[in-house]
Amino acid sequence: MQHHNPGAFPDGFLWGASTSAYQVEGAWNEDGKGPSVIDKAAFHDGITDFTVTSDHYHRFREDIALLAEMGLKTYRFSIAWSRLYPQGDGELNPAGVAFYQQLIDEICRHGIEPLVTLYHFDLPWALQQDGGWSNRRTVAAFERFAVTCFEQFGQQVKYWLTINEQNMMILKGEVIGTLPPGTADVQKTLYQQNHHMMLAQAKAMIACHQRLPHARIGPAPNISCVYAASARPEDVLAADNFSAIRNWLYLDLAVHGRYNNVVWSFLQQRGWLPDIAPDDMATIAAGKPDFIAFNYYASATVSADMPEVARGELNSKQQADQQMAGIDRSVYVGCNNPHLQQNQFGWYIDPVGFRITAREIYARYALPLIVTENGLGAFDTLEAGNKVYDDYRIAYLRAHIEQLRLAVADGVELFGYCPWSAIDLVSTHQGISKRYGFVYVNRDEHDLKDLARYRKKSFFWYQQLIASNGATLDAQVEY
Repeated sequence: MQHHNPGAFPDGFLWGASTSAYQVEGAWNEDGKGPSVIDKAAFHDGITDFTVTSDHYHRFREDIALLAEMGLKTYRFSIAWSRLYPQGDGELNPAGVAFYQQLIDEICRHGIEPLVTLYHFDLPWALQQDGGWSNRRTVAAFERFAVTCFEQFGQQVKYWLTINEQNMMILKGEVIGTLPPGTADVQKTLYQQNHHMMLAQAKAMIACHQRLPHARIGPAPNISCVYAASARPEDVLAADNFSAIRNWLYLDLAVHGRYNNVVWSFLQQRGWLPDIAPDDMATIAAGKPDFIAFNYYASATVSADMPEVARGELNSKQQADQQMAGIDRSVYVGCNNPHLQQNQFGWYIDPVGFRITAREIYARYALPLIVTENGLGAFDTLEAGNKVYDDYRIAYLRAHIEQLRLAVADGVELFGYCPWSAIDLVSTHQGISKRYGFVYVNRDEHDLKDLARYRKKSFFWYQQLIASNGATLDAQVEY
């Protein structure tokens, strides 16, 4: 569908940006915070760890002032579970509560809407040692943590996200750190964890609706449209398989309270069905989300058979990419898309896929949408005068936001856009060198330098875009 005059973004549109606690805060063991699975993970391999990151814990006032200067309407951040409950359960840490209260006060003081993620990969280590998400005790601990957040911060926080990218934790659990090394039956374990996370999410949504009737809450998976490698029916079927396993399993459970039929059959055939207690499905069905948040970076392309055999197109980078996570060669195989360019890290750049993804989600679930991650990681260079000329990031964001505007013209109900990331932070597998932010943080992998903040060119471009409610996409910016 083509729109000669696609129109503007809705009034009150929430232009924002995102971070997560473990990637930006630092202060990993200060003021009573307990360790998380991220702190104990062994995937650092020559890159920086998560002990200091961007030192947002000590510099949050400076950072929020910068976000306010940029004009953000909302700021998406996460609450570190082990900062509130160092053992994941047990005693509440007053210093942790105090930090997030100060942070939320500062956000609200600047007229920014806080958008809070309850759980962004950083499961408390004490719970992990007790089985993590394989243990139903973690479901109860998460519900308690969520209720604490609602009670402590619910007067100021209207928008809540439950679990960030649950599908990536299941499809790539051994990479993110939620699956202990040496796990015997990996896939069965992961899908049991998925069931427990779904139960925990539902309990959190139920608790939110009970305690904060004016608040809104929803899941935040990583969703991407999936293309068939050709018009061959087998390839189309493979794409449908991958869409179900990668995307719809998680949202069908969250929104409709039932397992996707294709995925259920997939799990049943392999002996990976989760153990389900008698009341579980009723609880999951009762946890009705108010909206769907989604993270989008790239589309995926799949074939029914091995592409190196069929077309000689196997791409090792794309096979390892999270967009192709959890490849099961019996039902789909990731392959190259010759129509798309790739970024420095082998991820496809597909703005039109962004529009397609938004349309697919909204058509399937008819719930309002907000984008909670979308952005370009790059090796930014700090130049003379403390300038960062990230025109490549502006080009990426411009192309994606234009497609988002077209999705709105298509009838998609979209109420916000929060690119990744607000300021530079430590990426999970590429460290601080892979930068996403509008604000440059002056440090490298192993030298903290002065951690000074410098506005990139994209900062001023996004500032101008927000002020115009998206009308200045093609405008140039002085820098």
